Amino acid sequence: MPTRSGIGYDVHRLAPGRRLVLGGVEIPHHSGLDGHSDADVLSHAVADAVLGAVGEPDIGHFFPPGDPEIEGISSLKILAKAAERVRALGGVLVNVDSTLIAEAPKILPHAAAMKANIAAALGLEPGQVGIKATTNERLGFPGREEGMAAMAVAAVEVP
Repeated sequence: MPTRSGIGYDVHRLAPGRRLVLGGVEIPHHSGLDGHSDADVLSHAVADAVLGAVGEPDIGHFFPPGDPEIEGISSLKILAKAAERVRALGGVLVNVDSTLIAEAPKILPHAAAMKANIAAALGLEPGQVGIKATTNERLGFPGREEGMAAMAVAAVEVP
């Protein structure tokens, strides 16, 4: 089967009083990400990459941001839905790779748990999930710690 790739990008503003959830892991931090779901910017970017690889619309199509029924939804459910769409179209998810862009907190201590969560939601092994983090060298909104961004790419074999 030919392999296709998809790319995803997401950004969320940091807000006091919110939980910080990245890759399905709650991380202690002074602020969390603001959004209709749990605002897991990393999982959102991965989901969009997976959906893009099979030519599907972004996660907002499947999980509209104003829908009260999904308020606070775990982004791991969004990832599972993306993987379900791939399978429904006869595709096989090969791997995903991602980069989180944030000044803080440190991600490495949580990376293994994030990989395990993302892999489980997508039906992959943790070795098929890449998670990296970088700062923005104190430039722009991530550098000023106003928000976080994430980029991801997914490879999918399609019939």
